[in-house]
Amino acid sequence: MGLLDRLSGLLGLKKKEVHVLCLGLDNSGKTTIINKLKPSNAQSQDIVPTIGFSIEKFKSSSLSFTVFDMSGQERYRNLWEHYYKEGQAIIFVIDSSDSLRMVVAKEELNTLLNHPDIKHRRIPILFFANKMDLRNAVTSVKVSQLLCLENIKDKPWHICASDAIKGEGLQEGVDWLQDQIQAVKT
Repeated sequence: MGLLDRLSGLLGLKKKEVHVLCLGLDNSGKTTIINKLKPSNAQSQDIVPTIGFSIEKFKSSSLSFTVFDMSGQERYRNLWEHYYKEGQAIIFVIDSSDSLRMVVAKEELNTLLNHPDIKHRRIPILFFANKMDLRNAVTSVKVSQLLCLENIKDKPWHICASDAIKGEGLQEGVDWLQDQIQAVKT
């Protein structure tokens, strides 16, 4: 640790690091969202499906995020639970244009919420109703209804309509998540 890092830590200027799990079915836009949240000079031009998981970092005004971008392919979803204990927040991405797989997303969400490492924790969950730019996308209100988000009473949650390719809705979500994480940490 360098002198400047030590000084900024002592003065309270160093950004707190938080671990965030980014979950959702495959092809929902998780990797594209995380890529868009990174500084423009660190963004990838080609987004490929995540196999297993990848770790990405980005910063907000007061936090340093380490994001575990977990594959949403069915054969990898059982790996999610191995990271629940370390997660301080969850980003759950839903493809709002894929009404056929909304039921599967709801099942995965229910499994997550009932897992012993999540169930009794007041962990904030940010939902991105992604792909709002597509013609057959349903509104974030409709996504919320289809996933029965109103039943989540013991955790702070928020849903944002998003278009990951253009970056629309992402900052609103990150601002909310940052506020929730800081409220827990203080």
